[in-house]
Amino acid sequence: MAYRNKTYVSFDADNDISYYYLMKAWKQNDNVPFNFYDAHDINNCYDKSEESIKASLEERFRNSKAFVLLVGEHTKNLYKYVRWEIEQAIKRELPIIVVNINGKRGCDEELCPAIARDALAVHISFNSKILQYALENWPDFFEEHKRDEKGPYRYGSNVYEKLGL
Repeated sequence: MAYRNKTYVSFDADNDISYYYLMKAWKQNDNVPFNFYDAHDINNCYDKSEESIKASLEERFRNSKAFVLLVGEHTKNLYKYVRWEIEQAIKRELPIIVVNINGKRGCDEELCPAIARDALAVHISFNSKILQYALENWPDFFEEHKRDEKGPYRYGSNVYEKLGL
């Protein structure tokens, strides 16, 4: 069994990769202590077929303890990989953190893929402090409630205020 200590990040690689790079910068510059696999890094996959890429991504899932979905303008329309990644996170019972790059602090009904809206997930704004808070707190809440609860959660304004946001 793989040691599950990573955070799997899914995003629209064509339009939202700059937000993923900003997360990498937070890790480097702000000492935000979280690790994640780049779901779109397929360099170790010599065969570029969909089947081979998904097999490579499954290996990353086996090492993941949480799933972060960056939601941008086009995320809800991505089925080949993003939807598949969300399905994998649900199937593997990973805590899901939906991050709205538009700054919305709750579920964005217009932009969030329906499958992620219906899953037990916390929806947050794109900010290193609230993301770190969610990575530290959401997995325990998820573990306690995953059997009997569904749907979107959000942190109250008191949490954002406590974090200085």
